[in-house]
Amino acid sequence: MTDNWDHVKNLAQEPPLDFSFKNVNFIQDLTSEEPRIGLRPVKRSKEGKSLTQALRINNNVLNDLNDFTQTLSQLLEHPQNLAWIDLSFNDLANIDPVLTTFSNLSVLYLHGNCIHHLPEVDKLSSLPKLRSLTLHGNPIEEEKGYRQYVLSILPRITTFDFSGVTKQDRITATIWRQMNVKPKKVRLKRDNFL
Repeated sequence: MTDNWDHVKNLAQEPPLDFSFKNVNFIQDLTSEEPRIGLRPVKRSKEGKSLTQALRINNNVLNDLNDFTQTLSQLLEHPQNLAWIDLSFNDLANIDPVLTTFSNLSVLYLHGNCIHHLPEVDKLSSLPKLRSLTLHGNPIEEEKGYRQYVLSILPRITTFDFSGVTKQDRITATIWRQMNVKPKKVRLKRDNFL
């Protein structure tokens, strides 16, 4: 158990695998791209896969995340440990459910995309460790109650759109939800009354 924890701590200290500004159209293209080299190189396993928990794919032209899981398993030694993903400034129109399969995800940047529907955020409620999220610069930012909606759906996040979430933000979001979100009606089967 201790060895595994030490391994995860070491991964957290590794720099991100950086594919930013590569003009990437399809996720699969990452396997043939060379990542950017930062101040510190990303360590690699014996198989040549990156030993990191962070991934930058920002400032590209992605419009979907098809084959995301398969591509990451080719790039990362431990894709299940992915904790930080930057997909900002792409052309994503929705929040792909594949992101919710990374249960260790704590930071997700989606700002500057093309997300139009506020209920897309609901998908992220299944991420237990999500603490930081960005969505500004998407069309949903213009919807009335944008911040309150997101904070009511994701009560565990501590930073939203690079701004800290205060106790007052949480109170406002709770009140907003009570006033604006109608509870689902329970339909009784007709057979029960016959």
